Amino acid sequence: MTPGRRTANALLGALIGLWAASGAAHERSASYSSWKFDGQGAAVTLIVAQQDAESLGSGAGGADSLLAYATSRLRLSADGQPCAVADVPRRQQAPAGRLRIVWRLACPAAQSLHIESELFDDPAAGHLHFATVDDVAAPVQRDLSGTERKWPLSRQGVAAAGAPSSGRDFVALGFEHILTGYDHLVFLFALLLCGGSFGSLVRVVTGFTVGHSITLALAVLNLVRPQVAAVEALIGLSIALVAVENVWLLQPSQRHLPVSTWTGLSTLGLMALFGLGKIAALCWGGLLLFLVCQHRLMQGRSEPAAARWGVALLFGLIHGFGFASVLVESELPASRLVQALIGFNVGVELGQIALLALAWPALRWALERRRAATVHWGSAFCLSLGVFWLVSRNYA
Repeated sequence: MTPGRRTANALLGALIGLWAASGAAHERSASYSSWKFDGQGAAVTLIVAQQDAESLGSGAGGADSLLAYATSRLRLSADGQPCAVADVPRRQQAPAGRLRIVWRLACPAAQSLHIESELFDDPAAGHLHFATVDDVAAPVQRDLSGTERKWPLSRQGVAAAGAPSSGRDFVALGFEHILTGYDHLVFLFALLLCGGSFGSLVRVVTGFTVGHSITLALAVLNLVRPQVAAVEALIGLSIALVAVENVWLLQPSQRHLPVSTWTGLSTLGLMALFGLGKIAALCWGGLLLFLVCQHRLMQGRSEPAAARWGVALLFGLIHGFGFASVLVESELPASRLVQALIGFNVGVELGQIALLALAWPALRWALERRRAATVHWGSAFCLSLGVFWLVSRNYA
């Protein structure tokens, strides 16, 4: 294939990727509520993304509209009768990019209670809501999304039989999270595009697993809490960098690719020094140093792709903080963190294995027949998605 033809293919792949990115710009968002019951009602805490709140209307980051919206869409019923709002909803301090609303509900004497969520219930948005109840035994959590929007409770707010409270439920939560984490899936696809031997593929996936397992644990155990917006932007950057590396590994003679990447990172780092973007300048510098060292290391190998586990490990550290948001923002008590961490991580891994098992045979078939075209088209698609997510998340 001529260079001009390859360029045309890459441009077309980029256009397709940007079109897909525009549709995936609003990924599945999530909100979290916690419920503390006493004999007369419940105290409710709701955490939502500021972007979701802003979609409701005007106000300070959408908070004014959210106050009324939250109490009308997140409800508690006693024997079928709605519980009344006893305290005026108010804002509390929340992590960057999030809003926290608290209020109290008063319920009449009843035999059974139901929590129901209709938050952001547009079917196209695919919003997830995770409710946590402080049970008398141990807090339990349920996903009130899709068709499962009601949660039956006993008279004192104790979770009814069958409510999720075991590690198995966190496994299911992790499995669902990876299936709807489109940026994580694109990153895995980009890693697989260069193919390689089965052993090298195992090392790459293992590097990614080790990386995100470390930071998932650090975040959930509250040892490290990075800025959410910066993490999301870095996930987009990781996709773009792996896509560029795919093309360089296919054609190592194109030395302008790594040099252009280093120049781009240096420029973005300088912009960060002047306060542009959510990613710190020190982070840009660290990424630049790592990629320069990684490139030099891979140059001295007969099979450069075999050393990609290092890139997968580094970016796995970033993706782990992204995975952790579901557990961190649900504010589980310390007694449940280890069980939740292990179960959720197992669910994520099972989801990855299932997707890899489905995708790898078809991708290998394409690589064996038209390797260059597959790598160029696939990498252009991933690059456009990664750049779109980086720009929209870092500079919005």
